[in-house]
Amino acid sequence: MRFFTISIFARIIYPGALFRIKTKDKVLCLTFDDGPDPDSTPELLDILQRHNIKAAFFCNGRAAELYPDLIRKIRMEGHVVGNHGYNHLNGWGTSLKDYCRDVDKAVPFTSGTLFRPPFGLLRINQYRKLRNTFKVVFWDVMPYDFDGDFEPARSLRILYKRIRPGSVIVLHDSQESASRIFLNEFLEGSVRKGYAFTCTGLQ
Repeated sequence: MRFFTISIFARIIYPGALFRIKTKDKVLCLTFDDGPDPDSTPELLDILQRHNIKAAFFCNGRAAELYPDLIRKIRMEGHVVGNHGYNHLNGWGTSLKDYCRDVDKAVPFTSGTLFRPPFGLLRINQYRKLRNTFKVVFWDVMPYDFDGDFEPARSLRILYKRIRPGSVIVLHDSQESASRIFLNEFLEGSVRKGYAFTCTGLQ
């Protein structure tokens, strides 16, 4: 079963986490997980720069440590860098101590204030611990751009169908992701529909 939007139940068990920006204005928040990647990150940045759109990159600590120049480039171009853990751990299968240690390990290379759990899987005790330090960000729309069973055109249709004012969109900054294929078309189409993009709601 595919969940293109996060359930109401998740919003209840993670009070204070961000799923969607509270606004009636036609604005969207574009985010990318799992980077930086030497192939996909520069291409995504070029597309964003072409449209003068800023995004948030929730970066894997291990990759960020390996490619610090890409992290600098993301920041220099005006985008937000968030923490996506060091080893991309599944919170449901990891102890509180090990999970929080992994998040902390990524801080020097990513962010000490903004965190997105890998897979969106987070135990309640992990959330309660992390929210003392981090703003925890989930998402409102997921088009499964990382899934090889999804054609890029299908991901694009999901985005157009599911976006609404304040939607936090999660795409992926990886070689496996199809986001680079449809991102330009999505940005152009969203602007035609009257949407603007912002990351100010994350900070």
